[in-house]
Amino acid sequence: MLRLFDFLAQTKTLWVTFTAALTLTLCFGLIMHIWEFGIIDEMYAPEKIIAHIENMTPLQRRVHAIMTGTIDVLYPFAYGGFFIGMAKRHFVKYGTWLALPSLLVIPADLAEGITQIFLLNGHYDFAGLKAIFTPLKLGLYGIGVIVTLAAICIAICSYISKKKQQH
Repeated sequence: MLRLFDFLAQTKTLWVTFTAALTLTLCFGLIMHIWEFGIIDEMYAPEKIIAHIENMTPLQRRVHAIMTGTIDVLYPFAYGGFFIGMAKRHFVKYGTWLALPSLLVIPADLAEGITQIFLLNGHYDFAGLKAIFTPLKLGLYGIGVIVTLAAICIAICSYISKKKQQH
């Protein structure tokens, strides 16, 4: 596992995972714009999820399910890999521990995606699972974002310090 974290902390890998996460984010936005629907990824209240799905057209539900089964399978690996790499690279002493929420968000996001596909296909009895997986995913994701933003601050401060030393 530590070798994987070290690999994710390499400069090239960080750029690849960052670019992949950004590209996939843009794909979500484009698909939602073209087919005119909002995703259920951040929704966790069963009655709101079901009402939202019921207001979608069959085509919108199908597109959302396909998007969840393709793009949204890659997405947690992209952003999770980036978050893990940033934690490992910029927090020398505690990087491995700070990367753990970003490792755990990957299976949480994938589990949420599976429940979404069932929900989008009319299996509303999965709404209770979504009420568990989505808050878990969002919490772990939030921790990863905070750690990554702190890592970016560390990287910027380090860069500025090195520039000052050169002058």
